[in-house]
Amino acid sequence: MDALATLAVTGVTGVVGGLVSRGLELKGLSHRLLVRTPAKAPEVAGTSIHAASYADGQAARAALSGVATLFMVSAAESETRLDEHRTFIDAAAAAGVRHVVYTSFVGAAPDATFTLARDHFFTEEHIRGSGMGWTFLRDNFYMDIMEHLVGTDGVIRGPAGDGTCAIVAREDVARVAVEVLGDPEKHSSKSYDITGPEALSFEQIAATLSDVRGHAVSFHDESVAEAYDSRGHYGAQAWELDAWVSTYTAIRSGELAQVSGAVHDITGISAVSFERFLREHSV
Repeated sequence: MDALATLAVTGVTGVVGGLVSRGLELKGLSHRLLVRTPAKAPEVAGTSIHAASYADGQAARAALSGVATLFMVSAAESETRLDEHRTFIDAAAAAGVRHVVYTSFVGAAPDATFTLARDHFFTEEHIRGSGMGWTFLRDNFYMDIMEHLVGTDGVIRGPAGDGTCAIVAREDVARVAVEVLGDPEKHSSKSYDITGPEALSFEQIAATLSDVRGHAVSFHDESVAEAYDSRGHYGAQAWELDAWVSTYTAIRSGELAQVSGAVHDITGISAVSFERFLREHSV
């Protein structure tokens, strides 16, 4: 393990960060794993483990000392996520990090329909103002979670209308990240929309699930009021309900329909389709 590696990766106990770490391992690129709980860190050759969290600036600064390039997976959704991001970014800049590769969201903007995309916009702005170089991977919604939106009755419910979304596999996001981290200067000051190869409506997503899984899945287009009512029994906070419902209204708005060729352009391999993804992955 190389404690002096100048590349650091966060989110390694999650799917995207874990895939990125393993992709770097395959390329023989030593890196640090930044984790809140070191005991939960994956075993990856050529890595060292460093305890750090986004909310603890002092620990983050120590863990990032000597790091040149940082892969920053966005923090878990919470009311304090943006503050945590800012604390961590400030710590990275203070530690001397030169380049941040950040997992953002397609259409990140202060007035984005998807409420959590607003956090991504302000995080991007904080990185831009930090003095560090940057690359933003603006991911669309993950196709990996589509199957989890199906209710026990086989119905996907939400106010998405006939809007479409260029959903992307997390493994494609990770492949892009690995390539960018291998040559960050090549991708400096660039934002990439990371999408799948096609934009699908929920009617099409449901039909594909039905065909591949062999059981009926359908889509019910709720009104916005119905969407809030149907999710109210979970006891979620207001910001969580807004995020859940705006997942669908953002699709209805057309803001997430644009298909990008970035996955192929950067990795040389086309993004996986939703049908292929389902056939290659079990539930």
